[in-house]
Amino acid sequence: MCGLLGLLSSDASAGESAELVAAASHCMRHRGPDEPGTWNDDDVVFGFNRLSIIDIEHSHQPLRWGPPESPERYALVFNGEIYNYLEIRAQLARDEGAEFRTEGDGEAIVAAFHHWGPDAVSRLRGMFAFAIWDTVERSLFLARDPFGIKPLFIASGSGGTVFGSEKKSLLELIDRVGVTDVLDNRAIEHYTVLQYVPEPETLHAGIRRLESGSYATLRPGQLPKVYRYFTPQFAVRPFTKGGEQARYDEIAEALQDSVAKHMRADVTVGSFLSGGIDSTAIAAMAIKHNPDLITFTTGFEREGYSEVDVAAESAAAIGAKHVVKVVGPAEFAAAIPEIVWYLDDPVADPALVPLYFVAREARKHVKVVLSGEGADELFGGYTIYKEPLSLKPFERLPRGVRAAAGRLSDRLPEGRRGKSLLHRGSMTLEERYYGNARSFDDARLRAVLKDFRPEWTHTDVTAPIYAISAGWDPVARMQHLDLFTWLRGDILVKADKITMANSLELRVPFLDPEVMRVAEALPFEEKISHGTTKYALRKALEQIVPAHVLHRKKLGFPVPLRHWLAGTELYDWAHQTIDHSQTDHIFDKDAVRMMLAEHREGTVDNSRRLWTVLVFMIWHGIFVEGSIVPAIEDHRYPVKL
Repeated sequence: MCGLLGLLSSDASAGESAELVAAASHCMRHRGPDEPGTWNDDDVVFGFNRLSIIDIEHSHQPLRWGPPESPERYALVFNGEIYNYLEIRAQLARDEGAEFRTEGDGEAIVAAFHHWGPDAVSRLRGMFAFAIWDTVERSLFLARDPFGIKPLFIASGSGGTVFGSEKKSLLELIDRVGVTDVLDNRAIEHYTVLQYVPEPETLHAGIRRLESGSYATLRPGQLPKVYRYFTPQFAVRPFTKGGEQARYDEIAEALQDSVAKHMRADVTVGSFLSGGIDSTAIAAMAIKHNPDLITFTTGFEREGYSEVDVAAESAAAIGAKHVVKVVGPAEFAAAIPEIVWYLDDPVADPALVPLYFVAREARKHVKVVLSGEGADELFGGYTIYKEPLSLKPFERLPRGVRAAAGRLSDRLPEGRRGKSLLHRGSMTLEERYYGNARSFDDARLRAVLKDFRPEWTHTDVTAPIYAISAGWDPVARMQHLDLFTWLRGDILVKADKITMANSLELRVPFLDPEVMRVAEALPFEEKISHGTTKYALRKALEQIVPAHVLHRKKLGFPVPLRHWLAGTELYDWAHQTIDHSQTDHIFDKDAVRMMLAEHREGTVDNSRRLWTVLVFMIWHGIFVEGSIVPAIEDHRYPVKL
């Protein structure tokens, strides 16, 4: 595990930039406090910050590897973990005669690339972003894992290409390659609508992200050529065994195999634990491999906004030691600038804050934690996935009648029963569903965002994704959309950025190609059925998860934001943030103040819309104005691990 940074020069002057890369690498020291450094030849510079997890003693980076006739042909910098690296090493040694000098997973990547070429990427089970420099072909290969668990930013200009795990590090280098730091107005609008910046965009027009499930190739003086190697197919197909119970058994077996591989480490592994089925299942399977498993959870003092008691009950049921962190409003507000600095781009998900505190607590005990992200997207867990059932009668109506229902809903007063049903029933799936994150509609956005353009709204992002899933059942289409929007734009960004902010590695066993294989094969009725979500997964986990969790409604990490923004806890903080922000050219600040006043009076719940704007203002203060300077700690933990 590390933070990687690199510069590919257009004019064979990379060596002159080695000190610049080393300095820029310091911005991501939290990703790897164990071993910083740089390496270069004439064309490329690699910077890295390593967090030692596997083969601590020998797997240094950049890793040099090659066949016997050219033993240092390749240089690798690698962020992540390959969970099937033992199997890949064994296959390469057996079939290709590959020789290895370490016990780590990095050599498995380079050797696989040497023998299998770009096809090697699709054989890796893990989370990764890596760069391989071929000193013979003078070519660079960049790749990112199928789901986008690990980030990789890229900026290309006349002077070359810079790439890395942290955008803030690239911002230190873009002048070197001829890229400006101008903001992307379209990405700003996408963020305001979705509450995250969708891939491949960032808020800086000259910096993009290599998309999840993709790789890129380039040579000095060339722009990257990007190829997609992973495309989910939620198409129902037979399982390898017959019968319903056999299907559930296959799901359980895939999960147990994934957890077993995710437990591979030379350090202690813990687990995040909420009160839900997903994290509980992971912890219950993990404790079979580590009887001394420590689980971690967080919550708030306000009633109804904590799963601490349920999580503690679950930990007791599986026999795990349990650690709790309770977050108050004062430390919540104080941590926001630091959290936004770590994010690189704003993510308006208030669950980031409790995650930051529980990750900081966990890092006092372990270097690695498991978590349950991805289960909802793969197995149909979000309540909104039930919507096609309630709207099914509308599908039988002619388009004109559905449009009339929409016009009728417009005339009904706010809060009138049936208004929302008529409105959503009048639209197609592509029109009404743009993911789990919803904030501003067009009318509200037009009032707040000064450069609002209707052509830049959510369909700009979702239409190409929906085009791929034409003909699938509606739940599968919603799952597919969430994989390419909400999951990789919000959930995995906060999972990576906030845990790595604390030099803690987070692993997500649900997001594994073999688990995906069984999830893709599920029919509609195995996802949304019997009045519940994730039906097949719940059946598969009946012998694994404690009974009190199995059919419990999803709560997640709820934050009492609505109450705090209306009360003494965060109202003054919000008002001051608006007043001091230099974003008058982006937002109508009077409209934002009106939203805050409405929220305090209780006439409208504007909490998520306000939070979206406030987080952006903090981001702008840090990365554009320079008026906010977070106090960033040097994350070196005096804990014996």
